[in-house]
Amino acid sequence: MKPTNITPTSGSILISEPALKDKYFDRAVVLLADHSEEGSFGLIINKPLDVKFNDIVKDFPSFDAKVYLGGPVNTKNLFFIHKRGDFIRNSQPIKEGLFWGGEIEDVKNLIHLGEITDQDIRFYIGYSGWTENQLDEELKEFSWLVGQPNILELIEKPASKMWKDSVAGLGDDYKFWVNFPNDPSLN
Repeated sequence: MKPTNITPTSGSILISEPALKDKYFDRAVVLLADHSEEGSFGLIINKPLDVKFNDIVKDFPSFDAKVYLGGPVNTKNLFFIHKRGDFIRNSQPIKEGLFWGGEIEDVKNLIHLGEITDQDIRFYIGYSGWTENQLDEELKEFSWLVGQPNILELIEKPASKMWKDSVAGLGDDYKFWVNFPNDPSLN
């Protein structure tokens, strides 16, 4: 992954700077599923919750998948990204090979048939959203850096490694971020 010219696009990731003190975005990696002049929609992809899919979604076949915190907006709803746009109707493309949303009944059928695994789909409670120009302002304040990830790793990579690996992908100029203390006042 190489940093872009600070121009986010759908399919890019936002990597929070290490001193960003926000209970949602502390050392967060956010996948931008949609980005336009009107605003941005994304999902925090590295914050697993202590809950499984079947704990919160009833009347579904057994599916042992983690659920992640997607962001502070609309936390009563479940969102998902996946690699199965060929079988999940009304999926929205993020980038080649990666989609968000679609018909939940199609997901239910794929689970029932054993045609989808947790390596194909991730579920999120809530989302991260920015209004027109809001993300641009946060980028100017250096709250985020923009990266271009290997899309398939976004579902397959363990969440615990995602922020550090994303920072490492930015190059040597950001290497010190990885060892930046969680609370610099304790130094």
